[in-house]
Amino acid sequence: MLASSFLRRAVVAAVAILATQVSAQAVPLRSDTAEARTAKAFETARQQGPLALHAFLADMPKGGDLHNHLSGAVYAESWIADAAADGLCVDIATSSLIDKHDASAPHCGTGQRPAADALSDQHFYDTLVDAFSMRSFAPSAGRSGHDQFFDTFGRFQAVAPSRHMGEWLNEVSSRAAAQNEQYLELMVTPPFAHARELARTLGWQADFDTIRKQLLEHGLKDEIAIDEQLLSQALAERTRQQHCNEAKAEAACNVQIRFLYQVLRGAAPERVFAQTLLGFELASVDSRWVGINFVMPEDGYLSMRDYSLQMRMLDYLHRLYPKVHISLHAGELAPGLVPPDGLRFHIRQAVDLGHAERIGHGVDVMYEDHPAQLLQEMAARHVMVEINLTSNDVILGVRGADHPLLIYLKYGVPVALSTDDEGVSRIDLTHEYVRVAEDFGLDYSTLKQMARNSLTYSFLPGESLWDTNTCKGQSPGSSNPAAACQRFLATSEKATAQWELEHRLRAFEHAH
Repeated sequence: MLASSFLRRAVVAAVAILATQVSAQAVPLRSDTAEARTAKAFETARQQGPLALHAFLADMPKGGDLHNHLSGAVYAESWIADAAADGLCVDIATSSLIDKHDASAPHCGTGQRPAADALSDQHFYDTLVDAFSMRSFAPSAGRSGHDQFFDTFGRFQAVAPSRHMGEWLNEVSSRAAAQNEQYLELMVTPPFAHARELARTLGWQADFDTIRKQLLEHGLKDEIAIDEQLLSQALAERTRQQHCNEAKAEAACNVQIRFLYQVLRGAAPERVFAQTLLGFELASVDSRWVGINFVMPEDGYLSMRDYSLQMRMLDYLHRLYPKVHISLHAGELAPGLVPPDGLRFHIRQAVDLGHAERIGHGVDVMYEDHPAQLLQEMAARHVMVEINLTSNDVILGVRGADHPLLIYLKYGVPVALSTDDEGVSRIDLTHEYVRVAEDFGLDYSTLKQMARNSLTYSFLPGESLWDTNTCKGQSPGSSNPAAACQRFLATSEKATAQWELEHRLRAFEHAH
């Protein structure tokens, strides 16, 4: 007991020391500025406890959420409502949603129960909420948070995106607007059945040129029209639900949304290549898709076995489609989850071979070969890390001093907070801001920089506000920028979003 108490004190002390070092790098604020007053109000809220901190941070402008899986962002209650509306059944043994074998049948099969029953049976409702999320979960022998987290997706995947994606966009953008977010990059896996069938039929060939040529000759791009139609319908439904073209448009209409094409890395090489190629082709012709990402557990057998091969696929396709952005899940690993050798190279290869402009998670960076050199290179190349604190805790058991956030800051690697799967984790982005303030002792200026990073390193098109001299001498966020600055902003969606963030920060700080 004494030993564990000593260890806890040592961890807290280590975090405090590192936090002090990070904060000391910031330029001191003049005490009479709005930013200084806001920083002081933030520290007062921190001293008053997590509830006061949450109230303060809920209104803070947060820029964007760049690491957000749409299916994982939807709350369990929404999955239940959708399943009931669609007449789906629940497999009682697994709490998984399933379609009826016969849509015209009046009842579900043996061992099944209508999902709609949950709307009148609180115990059944609670069972499904717990099955579709991390709520009430407690690790036990043979079942970890990792297992529960990733198993949730298979339980609600029977709900059809074609019927409900617009509702989901409404849900996540409304939640974002309520927290003063203005931009979302949502990871989505659009239909790829044709690509999957082509991959199965053609099989795997190690020559990338050959397999790409065969896939394109056999109509891989035919699926692009289906994917574009799904997205157009979903966005139109979001617009309808939020009354965006009406006089009383909801605030959520102002939340910009772009999409990252999710590639399922835990599949055979031929299927991963086919889906990745489809993603690059789609993002090349539809500006709503701003990039590519690889998803599914990084510690899975195929994900580990084929990791280097998949990075070579990206290296090859990046040369052919250089304008398509790449963000990669890499280093979502911890000691014990995989053998030591599996911790040594994933982030490095994601950056060097995979051409990742952003890294999702990056938890195992200090177990990589030559970590200091890697961190220095990431800082020099401005490779941003998407930090997902709650996700890393519940999946990997990595928290506090075991998390490399402060190390990234120490080396000057840009970081931004994100939610990963806010519905499954039962959180929101404000929760992550509160957590980083409490667990790592970061000051207001550092949190503010994280919010700025979320737009600077977004895949919105256009030059960054901070990379141009056109608006130099202007007060960022002001209502009346000079004519030349206005013309520049009109050419850059990214700079326009950044200007809006500065406007919101000015308003937030003047309110304190």
